[in-house]
Amino acid sequence: MSSNDLPESLIWATRGRSWGFRFLLNGGASDPLSDYERSFAGLEDEPTTWRRTAGKVALRFPDPLGRKDSAGRVIPHEFVVSGEVADEIASVEDGLHQIWPLVAGAYARVWDAKGAPSVADLGFTT
Repeated sequence: MSSNDLPESLIWATRGRSWGFRFLLNGGASDPLSDYERSFAGLEDEPTTWRRTAGKVALRFPDPLGRKDSAGRVIPHEFVVSGEVADEIASVEDGLHQIWPLVAGAYARVWDAKGAPSVADLGFTT
């Protein structure tokens, strides 16, 4: 998967400088919340985490560039990874190296937008 292709195997939740926490990618699900909640159950207070359950990987890490929201909080990036990409992730470090390059450019384009971005704003091709 190249960094320009829409990552269909990713649910990605994060926030921006001035827009609140939301799903930027839904992993092809009409409602990604249930997969997200199942994957991160019991990990709510962990700032950095990795866990494999039911063929999916829950992955959370702070913004690699240290970006913060308007309240001064470090921005977290939370992913539910499925498919072949999930098989390659066995740690937070693996996830950072495998997943962040896929979304880094998209996030750089939208993180400081005044309003919440759309999938089109992320700049992925389908």
